[in-house]
Amino acid sequence: NVPFFASFLHSPLRFLAPLIWGSFDFSKYDVVLASSSWFVTRGFRKGDPSTRSARSGPQHTVEVCYCHTPPRYLYGYPTSVEWQKYWPMRVYAAIVNHYMRVYDFEAAQKVDYFIANSREVAARIEKFYRRDSVVIYPPVDTSAFSVQRLASSKKESQLNASSLDSSPYFLVVSRLVAAKKVDIVVEVCAKLGLPLAVVGDGKEMDTLKKLADRSIVNGEPSTVNFLGEVSDDELIQLYQNCRAVIFPAEQEDFGLVPVEAAACGKPVIVNAQGGVLEAVIDWSVGGKGKCTGVYFDPPTTGSLTLALNNFMDLEKKGYFDPVFIQNHAQQFSKERFKREILKFVESKIK
Repeated sequence: NVPFFASFLHSPLRFLAPLIWGSFDFSKYDVVLASSSWFVTRGFRKGDPSTRSARSGPQHTVEVCYCHTPPRYLYGYPTSVEWQKYWPMRVYAAIVNHYMRVYDFEAAQKVDYFIANSREVAARIEKFYRRDSVVIYPPVDTSAFSVQRLASSKKESQLNASSLDSSPYFLVVSRLVAAKKVDIVVEVCAKLGLPLAVVGDGKEMDTLKKLADRSIVNGEPSTVNFLGEVSDDELIQLYQNCRAVIFPAEQEDFGLVPVEAAACGKPVIVNAQGGVLEAVIDWSVGGKGKCTGVYFDPPTTGSLTLALNNFMDLEKKGYFDPVFIQNHAQQFSKERFKREILKFVESKIK
């Protein structure tokens, strides 16, 4: 079992990753399919062509890495843990991260084939590893989100009794950490008096609640509802009943939330950075009835305010067609993912 304090140590003790992964021996396997993002998940032992015979199995263990992103903390991308705000950690990171980047690059050269979860990540793989990759988008259970369900948990009465049912609301679904930029959504919606539901939990919860209270104008009741963690059925209910989903995260690798929203026929107001742009069609590109959301950039309160006003104007003009949005989400389905992964792996082991 992993000790409860491990989450506080995984970043400072990242230098142990090569020792941990190097201890695994997969030399008896034909294929290893690794899912990689936060920690370096390469560098394990594989079959040695010089010691394997035709009878004992394949000459080489084929390693396929499904890469969600090269480790964000090594290459300057925003992360959920802000260790660098402490100067001793900045010094430590400057030393350790150099050697980790060297190890990460060398381990990446041992991978036989890379699959990237977005074109954004494919560009990172090429930039940092000098390797080619094939893009296969991650799976979303689009059928589950497109079918109306009734909430069955204890929180059902809380959701139904809230102000969310009495007026159209905007929705945020996210871990509540700094890199997700939920603070700008909370501040803008509180100041404009727009109903907002925030689903998720994290270190920023208390800070965001205080920000919502500080941002209230003219002493009116807060329009921001913090729902914490909710069940799958409740989440679907919230998606289906919302006005739009706001997704403000910085440099997202892909972003599943906009696809989940689309599966429910809901538009997304999204920070125009990273792989999320591959899942959302901006109104200025698709046009009326052929778009799935509105972009904003940079991730600031001013930019988001403009995007919200723009969205509400486009909404009145009928720009967002739920049927088109739902159909758009199908290209990210679980069935498509299984089909593409199997086809790719089978083509490499024949």
